[in-house]
Amino acid sequence: MTAAEAPHPFAMPVALAALGFTLRPETDADLPFLFQLYVSTRWDELAPLTDWSEAQKIGFLESQFTAQRDHYLNYYGNSSFDIIEQHDVPAGRLYVDRQERTLLIVDIALLPQWRGRGIGTALIEALFAEARGIGKDVSISVEKFNPAQRLYRRLGFREYAEDDVYWFMYWSPQPPDATHAGQLNSA
Repeated sequence: MTAAEAPHPFAMPVALAALGFTLRPETDADLPFLFQLYVSTRWDELAPLTDWSEAQKIGFLESQFTAQRDHYLNYYGNSSFDIIEQHDVPAGRLYVDRQERTLLIVDIALLPQWRGRGIGTALIEALFAEARGIGKDVSISVEKFNPAQRLYRRLGFREYAEDDVYWFMYWSPQPPDATHAGQLNSA
């Protein structure tokens, strides 16, 4: 059974469904949209590179997109790779790896015109509800410069480790215990 044929365990939040939002498994036909989405999340990082032409920036982002996609497919191949749509128009992506003890948000991203509207919050809260129902934590990693980390903290994610680039964060339906409370490890 392929990921596209597997039953989808995630229920779209009612408030988003009422606005015409749905999730569907991505296909190869989505690659142009996924690249556009990727560029929208990375373009500002390249602004300081004034010596690069737009074509050079696009070429660099294309190679980075391919590397990221290969990494996701190789390391999270059993994940749900879903396209977030409103009335059949792609708005973003949600990749979730349902592991033994955690729901790992591999990636969540929206096009700029959909950001700041509560869509990401509603999706993450729905994942919390799923996790709560099966007694699992939810984890995510976020680049230290990414403004989305404020959203994750507001929703209750806590750092448990870091490296030079990322904060590794978790949310638990259980109150923090001594193994997590206030602990920050270097990874």
